[in-house]
Amino acid sequence: MEISLVDSHAHIFGKDFDQDRHDVLSRADGAGIKTILAPLDLLDAAEKQKAFNFLPSSPQIFLAAGVHPHRAQEFQENCLAEIESLAVQGKIMAIGEIGLDYYYHFSPPEAQKRAFLQQLLLAQALKLPVIIHSRQAAEDVLFLVKQSNFSQGGVLHCFTENYFLAEEMMKLGFFISFSGIITFPRAPELRATAVKIPKDYLLVETDAPYLTPHPLRKKTKRNEPAFLTETVQFLAALREVKVDELALHLRKNFQRCFRVKDNLM
Repeated sequence: MEISLVDSHAHIFGKDFDQDRHDVLSRADGAGIKTILAPLDLLDAAEKQKAFNFLPSSPQIFLAAGVHPHRAQEFQENCLAEIESLAVQGKIMAIGEIGLDYYYHFSPPEAQKRAFLQQLLLAQALKLPVIIHSRQAAEDVLFLVKQSNFSQGGVLHCFTENYFLAEEMMKLGFFISFSGIITFPRAPELRATAVKIPKDYLLVETDAPYLTPHPLRKKTKRNEPAFLTETVQFLAALREVKVDELALHLRKNFQRCFRVKDNLM
């Protein structure tokens, strides 16, 4: 039985893949990764051009776009107009990644909260799911999602926060996505959370080119979608389920999260 996997978050149109993007996608396809969601940096014109000019390929590629919290201080009202235009044209299936990052502080917290809230409100108006980045910002992320009365769901990507946030966000219709971090030796609390998440709310991702799973990170710094198999196998063992069973749930969850019909995957 061929296993079909979904990488729910990979930055494949970033500059890290400019020299061998087609080879990277070919390796992903060979590894069983048949669907990839690529979030675009709305403020990176080159990345957007590469994505929108890219020819249909295998794996199948879906797109999202948004202003990342690291660049929130560059957020302006015209960003909302551009996101809306992309959505109306059917070029994106979600808004993201958006959110809050209080670990790096590349943008002031107030700027981050403003950009996050405005994009949440737009996503609600457009009836689109969102991809949320939350790092050491669980309380404010939850507060703003509730304050905006957001009801379109989405995903907490590359989840590293506490289980309380996961539980509260699942109540609001969000899925929880785990990256290669769960394979890291120093992530016991995250692994415990990954076991507790109900199977109907699980997603996985590479977050490529970042966070290469263990033990591959000893050999290469750059992560890529093909390496998703390491994370899926690790997660299956952690949850004591068969890989093909987990893969099926992950695929169905992706379709539910991003409202993708069977005939489109």
